[in-house]
Amino acid sequence: MSLPPILVDDASVAELAQELRAERIIAVDLEADSLHSYRDKVCLIQISTPGRTVLVDPLAAKDLSPLAPVLADPAIRKIFHAADYDIRCLYRDFGMEIRGLFDTMIACQMLGEERVGLADVLGKYMNVTLDKKYQRADWSMRPLEEGMVRYAMEDTCHLHQLAEMLEQRLRDMGRLSWAEEEFALLEQVRPSENNGPAFLRVKGAALLERKQLAVLDQLLQWRDEEACRRDRPPFKIVGNKTLLDLARIMPGSLGETSGVEGFSPRLADRYGRALLGAVRKGIALPKEQWPVYPRGERRERDPAVEDRMKVLKNLRSAVAERLVMDSGVLVNNAQLEGMARACPSNLQQLTELGILKNWQREVLGEEVVRALAQA
Repeated sequence: MSLPPILVDDASVAELAQELRAERIIAVDLEADSLHSYRDKVCLIQISTPGRTVLVDPLAAKDLSPLAPVLADPAIRKIFHAADYDIRCLYRDFGMEIRGLFDTMIACQMLGEERVGLADVLGKYMNVTLDKKYQRADWSMRPLEEGMVRYAMEDTCHLHQLAEMLEQRLRDMGRLSWAEEEFALLEQVRPSENNGPAFLRVKGAALLERKQLAVLDQLLQWRDEEACRRDRPPFKIVGNKTLLDLARIMPGSLGETSGVEGFSPRLADRYGRALLGAVRKGIALPKEQWPVYPRGERRERDPAVEDRMKVLKNLRSAVAERLVMDSGVLVNNAQLEGMARACPSNLQQLTELGILKNWQREVLGEEVVRALAQA
C-alpha cells in the first residue's frame, strides 16, 4: 500500500476541501501530542474518502479554515472511531464543528461488543491487524517516520467498510436510532475547562488536612511551572501520587521521603530541592491562607432510595443481559440514582425528568416505572 500524500501548505488544503465537498462520506481521525507536550495540540489530521487517504499537517499548513464547512456539513457523513477527544480538539484548536457523525465505537457499544477499541473491532469484522507501535509516538516530531505515516493512514482507510457493516447490523437489530441519538449528542461536546484549584483533580486530595492541602497546592503550582518551562506533560515531571504522599508527610529533608511512591533517586537528584522548597512554602503559609476542599451538599441517608436503587440495578442487569449489552452503556449509576430519588409513577413523569435519553426510555421506561411502583 503506497504512502498517502501529506498536505503541508494552505493551497493544498483548500484544494482538498473543494474535493471533499463532492463526497457523501469521509472518514476522519487525528493525532495529537498529549503525551509529550505541556499543552497538547493537533499534529496530524487523517481523511479518507472511498478512493484515497490524505494526511493534513496542521503544523505546516497554517490555514485549515477551508475544511471547516466540510466538517460542519451534515450532508457529508463523517466516520470517526471514538470521536469524543477528536471533536474537542478540532473545536479547541481550529474552531471546527462536526456534523453528520457516525462513530464506529459507539456503534459497537450499541451492538453489545465487549471490546470496542479500533484494533479489536477491525480484527473481528475485517480480519485486519493494526500495528500499535506508534500509539504513544510524539506526533509533533518532523519529519514523520514512514511507519508513523502508515500507522496514521490505517486509522481511517478501513472505516468506510467498517461503518457500512456496523450500520447494517444496527439496522437489523433495530438499534440504528439508538446510535444516531448518541451521535447527535456527541456532536455537541466541547473542550472542558479546568476551573478551580488543581488539587480538585488529584485523587485522594479530599482526605488531606487543610495544612497538607496547602502543601499539595504549592507542589502542584511548582510542577505546573516546571512542566510549562520544559514543555512536558505535568505527569511526566512528577506523578500525582508522589505529590500527594509528599503533601501527606510534609518532609523537611530528603531523608524523610523514604517510602514515598515514585520518589526515585533520579527524581531526588533532579527535583529534590525544588520539591522540598515547595513543601516548606506550603507549611509557611498562615492558617488563614490554607485552602479548603469544597464539599458537596451531604444528603441524608434515605433507606427507601437505597432500596429503589437496588431494584433498578437488578433491572438494569436483567435488561443488559437480555440485550447482550454492557450495563454501563445501557444506563449509568447517576441516571439510576436520579430515578430512584424522583420515583416517577408513570411514563409522562419519567419523560419530564429528562434523565433518560429517548432510546433508553424506549428500552427501559415502562419497566422502570413498574419496578419503582413495586419497590
